[in-house]
Amino acid sequence: MKSLLLSVHIIVTILLITLILLQNSKGGLGGGLGAGQLYRSRRGAEKMIFTGTIVTAITFFITSILSLIIR
Repeated sequence: MKSLLLSVHIIVTILLITLILLQNSKGGLGGGLGAGQLYRSRRGAEKMIFTGTIVTAITFFITSILSLIIR
């Protein structure tokens, strides 16, 4: 059970890193300070990557907690 959880955790970690690196970097701190657009909706692949990142981050959090519980 522990080795399966560790394998899933590693796969989720690699996927999360990949999804974060694929995101558009235009909406960073400059956008919050007024240098960017005030509002821009996500469309197409950008929206899929954004939602995938959220789901993967939640999965990463769950597998992290489970690995702490199952020792």
